[in-house]
Amino acid sequence: MQKADRDICRQVERLLGYRFRRKQRLIVALTHPSYRHEQEDVNEDNQRMEFLGDALLGFMLADELYKKDEDANEGRLTAWRSLIASGPNLAAIAENIGLGEFIYLGRGEARAGGQLRKSNLADSVEALLCAVYLDGGLRNARRVFGNLFGEQLKNLPAAEWTDNPKGELQTIAQIRHKTVPVYRVVEQSGPPHDARFVVEVVIGDQPAGRGNGSSKQAAEKEAARVALENIPESTPAG
Repeated sequence: MQKADRDICRQVERLLGYRFRRKQRLIVALTHPSYRHEQEDVNEDNQRMEFLGDALLGFMLADELYKKDEDANEGRLTAWRSLIASGPNLAAIAENIGLGEFIYLGRGEARAGGQLRKSNLADSVEALLCAVYLDGGLRNARRVFGNLFGEQLKNLPAAEWTDNPKGELQTIAQIRHKTVPVYRVVEQSGPPHDARFVVEVVIGDQPAGRGNGSSKQAAEKEAARVALENIPESTPAG
């Protein structure tokens, strides 16, 4: 390993709060495919690590969120996990620790601003979590995860779905049934200036709830609220 590589390893180890036993794992986690394609002596890039790191991140987030808020339902937990594990958020974490300058990039990718490209930054965060896991096991991966994501986990949005029952219902429907709720007007009455709407929401082929209001939007919101109250009975998880 060259001196430049050893220097990069030391600096990234300080950023992560973890010292690698096998430095090559760290180097691979920082290696973009464009670099491997240009270097005859480089046989690995970080794509495989990114794949496993994505799964590790999802698991650790789910575990932490599940234990953190015993009152949060599935929709809220999923929304928090999706927010924290999103590409833009991972890129922001990488930017905060200055990770971009340590990614091994091909010449073309570097000229195109690859050190600032959000997808490269996000993939590197996931790959690094995987590298720590492979090098030091789940306990150390959790520690690095805490170092990177701890502040966000302390400051979760307080009421993700307080006034968004349609958003919560859509999240749950996507998780459980791989589909989205469909809203349909089943009744409309009254003059145009004082109309009333009755809307039914259907998940899959099962009616899940009805609501009424002075506008379609208000009736849909009420239907979603009713569906959320009834969803264990009306739409069992598949």
